[in-house]
Amino acid sequence: MIITSYFPPEIGAASNRIYHLAEGLKNDYDVSVVTPLPNYPTGKIFKVYQGKFSATTIENGIKINRLWIYASVSKNKFLRLIAMLSYSFSLIWFFMWHKIPDKVIVQSPPLLVSFTCMFFLRSKKRKLILNVSDLWPSAGLELGALKEGFAYNMLKKLEAFNYKKADLILGQSNEILTHVKTITTKPQLFLYRNFPEIELPKLMEKSASNGKIKMVYAGLLGVAQGIHKLCNEIDYETIEFHIYGSGAEEEAIKNLIASKKDLPLYFHGRVNRDELHKVLLTYDLTIIPLLNRIYGSVPSKIFEYAKLGLPMLYFGGGEGEGLIKKNSLGWVANEGNYDDLNTVLKSISAQHLNLELKTAIQDTASIQFDFKKQLTALKAVI
Repeated sequence: MIITSYFPPEIGAASNRIYHLAEGLKNDYDVSVVTPLPNYPTGKIFKVYQGKFSATTIENGIKINRLWIYASVSKNKFLRLIAMLSYSFSLIWFFMWHKIPDKVIVQSPPLLVSFTCMFFLRSKKRKLILNVSDLWPSAGLELGALKEGFAYNMLKKLEAFNYKKADLILGQSNEILTHVKTITTKPQLFLYRNFPEIELPKLMEKSASNGKIKMVYAGLLGVAQGIHKLCNEIDYETIEFHIYGSGAEEEAIKNLIASKKDLPLYFHGRVNRDELHKVLLTYDLTIIPLLNRIYGSVPSKIFEYAKLGLPMLYFGGGEGEGLIKKNSLGWVANEGNYDDLNTVLKSISAQHLNLELKTAIQDTASIQFDFKKQLTALKAVI
């Protein structure tokens, strides 16, 4: 059983990661997924599920249990707490009336949801596997979403409890595993990167549009990504900038584009993943920004874009920056330094973004970011 707060048809790295994990395990295990009624990133239950308290379906041989949640993406901390509590209560109700398998994978964060699972499902007969994708609450502190105090200290206690009750911890970065070891040495640790399982597309040579590099960002438009600030800060002399996605900053970005119609800045909204992969192949360069460097976080876009052969400009620091450099996947700009970002942008020419570079990136991805190889190693420890 995989318990997660995000799952398709929701978009984003978390839902994609869990979907691929479930698909990869179903050949060796009878896999079921427990997740809320889909609502992310809009904060509203998707239309087809509205009016339902729960829904159970079989999708590609996997049983999906979708539970009630008070959906919200409000910045109001009280409403966000209510949303997490509502899903936690739904989980407790589900645990009471359903047989829980001997192997359970729990997604963290959200911390409160993962704590509910680790507390109620702990048993000597059951193997609890905690899949840690971000280091909350410390990441929240770095983002400015949390402040030190009583609430933060309580979340730190929940975090420590979760780690100590896990039999196996999957971390998406070496920084996450290093952090866990400062709290407990009890669980087994496994580096589980967010490698996508996608067919490698055929790459073709293309020229820059109107003499400018076509740069794209695709993904969540949240506070952590800082796309609105990026739109204001980048120099458009050598580029045109295209944006795909949705999230908290969407309206602000639309308003910016409307107020600065002279800029080669375009918003295309949200598209499904398969369509997005086709669209991305038409661009020269992608940018992966983080407003602030977040310890433990490695954007999963790195692995996905590498398999698409898409050169990257990384602007977020940390372990992700090291991956770009080590594997020659593109360029790096110093985190938070927009002057350096613009200098790097001006240093990139259309000649750099050729078929040879894209092929080299894709070849590297096929070897270094192999989903099946990683999954085989995971099955050996589960």
